[in-house]
Amino acid sequence: MTATPNVFAQRIAAAQNAMAALGLEACLVPSSDPHLSEYLPARWQGRQWLSGFTGSMATLAITRNRAALFADSRYWTQAESELAGSGIELVKIDSGAATHHVQWLAQAVQPGQSVGVDGAVLGLAAAAQLREALNQVGASLRTDVDLLATIWPDRADLPQAPVYEHDAAYVSAPRSAKLAQVRAAMLQAGASHHFISTVDDIAWLFNLRGSDVSFNPIFLAHALIDGTGATLFVSQGKVPAELAARLQADSVQLQDYAQAGAALAALPANAVLLLDPRRVTLGLRESAPPSVKVVEAVNPSVLLKSRKNAHEAAHVRKAMEQDGAAMCAFYAWFEKALGTERITELTIDERLTAERAKRPGFMGLSFNTIAGFNANGAMPHYRATPESHAVIEGNGLLLIDSGGQYPGGTTDITRVWPIGTPSDAQKRDYTLVLKGTIGLSCARFPLGTLSPMLDALARAPLWAHGMDYGHGTGHGVGYFLAVHEGPQSISKAIPDANMAMQPGMITSIEPGLYRAGKWGVRIENLVLNVSAPTHEPFGEFLEFETLTLCPIDTRCIAKDLLRADEVEWLNTYHAMVRARLSPLLEGAALAWLVQRTAPI
Repeated sequence: MTATPNVFAQRIAAAQNAMAALGLEACLVPSSDPHLSEYLPARWQGRQWLSGFTGSMATLAITRNRAALFADSRYWTQAESELAGSGIELVKIDSGAATHHVQWLAQAVQPGQSVGVDGAVLGLAAAAQLREALNQVGASLRTDVDLLATIWPDRADLPQAPVYEHDAAYVSAPRSAKLAQVRAAMLQAGASHHFISTVDDIAWLFNLRGSDVSFNPIFLAHALIDGTGATLFVSQGKVPAELAARLQADSVQLQDYAQAGAALAALPANAVLLLDPRRVTLGLRESAPPSVKVVEAVNPSVLLKSRKNAHEAAHVRKAMEQDGAAMCAFYAWFEKALGTERITELTIDERLTAERAKRPGFMGLSFNTIAGFNANGAMPHYRATPESHAVIEGNGLLLIDSGGQYPGGTTDITRVWPIGTPSDAQKRDYTLVLKGTIGLSCARFPLGTLSPMLDALARAPLWAHGMDYGHGTGHGVGYFLAVHEGPQSISKAIPDANMAMQPGMITSIEPGLYRAGKWGVRIENLVLNVSAPTHEPFGEFLEFETLTLCPIDTRCIAKDLLRADEVEWLNTYHAMVRARLSPLLEGAALAWLVQRTAPI
């Protein structure tokens, strides 16, 4: 039988032929769009189309005779499977922020040769780094080529879903007030204009939402703000007339999405433009005239939206209650059905989503549900598919990472459940991860502490046993927005001043441990930065309020590894979960909650 040619090998070959026609020695295909988003509209999922790798983060580099995908440890097992037969080599990198592809490309080219990339999706900071590396070897960077335009015949158009207003009952401040805050920051920076491309910043700033991207209630747009007004660049027909009129009343004009670059090009010569180099593409930056002075600084909205006020925090707590109630209903069904019904990882996704859909205000998932049994749980970003998934049977550990979108908040939770009888080794791993979750949850720290400095608190119990995990410990979470939000990041990242912990920030705490081919453990809660009372004269301190409401399984615990204060934390947490969720449940779900929150 003749083997079917690998479609992705064919696409890479087509890309190499197109490169030759354009005079390029190499090409870079980032996982990116004109807004540098994490979740991409179909039109900009070129890296996935070319390589077949479906993970959310990776970079593809192609030369005339090679192709390589750069992915971090969360995706290694998945990438090895999905790249099989394509001829694309997997380059394992330390983290999603690593830039090994830059050095790889610089070593792959000779003096006088060119590397191509679509400048419309290349971040300004990334472009500077790549250009410098190529200059050092005498090569050049071309950013005027969209390779995909020549080889992707059925490439998707721009999404056309309508834009809508965030329900006023949940909004913390009118857009006029938010724009005033941004203008105050512009004035402080000496800027007359401010350009924004990040879609979650735009959604927050204008109190608008959409559905252009899976899991994120955002819409594709750019924004240009000056001292008295603002222009929102969004595809024609997406903003209903009534909403456009309300925006007009707040001095917000609408222009077509494609006109953003032209608006930058038309800035007056004496303009001072505030840009965030990490959140704008090279193509848009180069649209501004050379005479315009550019001030590079973080978008003011990044910090503003990260600090949830009391109004937002109250709604988040209610969203967590509804989300927790949905999970209790699901787990009650799951434990009763286990062993009597055929349950797969796909079943879990379907049933858990169905329970969330029954809760008031549920708008959709905040990311693809991860349900990984045993070896599949060892892949942090695993996703079951109809072609490849596990049946839940026998003994082991089941990891479920899921979340929902509600008008009053975004949720993200991971729990691990025993199937059959967990082994002593599994219980040890589970308990050490739990100790990390508890340790960081109990932390107190000075206001303004750089968030990466807290990372070791969650890793310490694992480090003590010579163990570690390859992903970050915590990410910021939006308010009916992106499940991954900055500027805070509890991780091994090199800190910068924008990562300072401030009151109102919501962050995940999710240490993990992964044994390839065996099992994975991750226990995740979301927490809110709140003021910590202190009588000492050393300034203001913060602590975490745990927001997530769902039992943490106690059957997997090796109790001899827990200290008395850790047992107390768990029992106190479970008492809170029981008190908050009981009024929303009845029958089997309530009985399950009471059983799983019993003190140990």
